[in-house]
Amino acid sequence: MHPNPAFSTADDAAALAHVSEVAFAHLFVAENARMLVAHAPLLVVDGVLWFHLANSNAMTPLLPGRRALASVGGPGSYISPDWYENPANMVPTWNYRTTEIEGEVQALGRDALEALLVRAAATFEPRVGQGWTMDKMERRRAEAMMGAITGFSMTIDTVRHTDKASQNRSDADAKRLVAAFAAVGDGEGAAQIRRVRGW
Repeated sequence: MHPNPAFSTADDAAALAHVSEVAFAHLFVAENARMLVAHAPLLVVDGVLWFHLANSNAMTPLLPGRRALASVGGPGSYISPDWYENPANMVPTWNYRTTEIEGEVQALGRDALEALLVRAAATFEPRVGQGWTMDKMERRRAEAMMGAITGFSMTIDTVRHTDKASQNRSDADAKRLVAAFAAVGDGEGAAQIRRVRGW
């Protein structure tokens, strides 16, 4: 995470809202002298992270009872020094938003796994204007697919959040950056600056 406190927040609720919005994470766990990473969609419910992995994933048998780290990123935007009012002796940088979560992971039973998948569909289907549910599948096929994955819960005990959006720049520079992002078609970069400044 970024060491400058101007870009960090102690607002865990805002950080977890970001996680829920992105809903996709890089998951890390240490195994002896190596690090493993997996990629998974996720849900945050009542301070608990819920996700699933394929049984064939090398991380799956290692997770139960272990601590893991989930990293949720996005969006990110490149900044040219030439966009500043006084670009002399400035260097390129990036604005970005990311959240890291740590906690102990436990495997879910079959009923809890199915509940996770039902809730995931109910959460994400409306985002794309659809209404798919597991009831649309043959039960035998649904059971077979659930048998190929493992659900997990992570009890969250650590949250770190970076929201770097040019807070260390003047309002004049921030306005120039918003205009520059708009000119290159980076609406997210412009929106991020507007959000943190309340514009």
